[in-house]
Amino acid sequence: MVFAVAAMVGNGAAGTELPRIASMNVCTDQLLLTLADPEQILGLSRYARDRFQSWAAQDARRYRILSGGAEDILVLWPDVVVASLFDKRATRELLKEKGLHLAEFGVPRSLDEVKDQIREMGAIVQHPDRAAAEIARLDAAVVRARQAVAHRRYRVLPLSRRGWVSGSESLLSSLLTETGLFNAAGELGVAFGGFASLEAIVNLKPDFIVVSDAGDTAEDDGRAFLLHPALERFYPPSKRIVIPDRLTVCGGVMLEDALDVLVKELGRVAR
Repeated sequence: MVFAVAAMVGNGAAGTELPRIASMNVCTDQLLLTLADPEQILGLSRYARDRFQSWAAQDARRYRILSGGAEDILVLWPDVVVASLFDKRATRELLKEKGLHLAEFGVPRSLDEVKDQIREMGAIVQHPDRAAAEIARLDAAVVRARQAVAHRRYRVLPLSRRGWVSGSESLLSSLLTETGLFNAAGELGVAFGGFASLEAIVNLKPDFIVVSDAGDTAEDDGRAFLLHPALERFYPPSKRIVIPDRLTVCGGVMLEDALDVLVKELGRVAR
């Protein structure tokens, strides 16, 4: 479907202008910023500059920020709007009714799906060579991580606010599994994601927990869960692998950085 959209907006190789694109979602923002020419980007989502959600927050400061509604996109009239299937359905349908071309991306659950989306965005912006280069870098990062994990059959548990566990069928789990680590969430019966009790986490006894922040302060009750005395006792800093959310919340080229951070963290905790 996405390749068909690319064909509808022209062919850069034939000398026509490259498509002008607006993004409605923080994940499509990051793919677009990585693969498109700056002049192709008409606008980004309202979360594009959020450094906690976006790996490319600094780069996003150069571009117009959209409201999330249809009005400002219609004023810009891009050749293609890139969006998530989780963006507001009514807005997406209105843009389609007005004649705009939408390329809608799902939530990837595996590295293979991530690579497919990188290729799809490369086709939309008409820079497939850049997409291929990013995939090659991601593959190289996977190799580095596998070498770091070799012969270490660690059981890890990705854990975040209020005891939320990234399940065995989540993107983060796929990332860990690709390196040779084992996501213990499956032992809790968690597939895509779910909450686990403090007792269940402690009884599970994973080798490490994977968290997004190494801080020792809690700004709210959700964060305070990770600083509970029981978790701090069994999972001090030496038992916590820290990978910031902005490196794993989306499927894209930032996963290369996530894998390199994982390698560094394994080097730290395995000492």
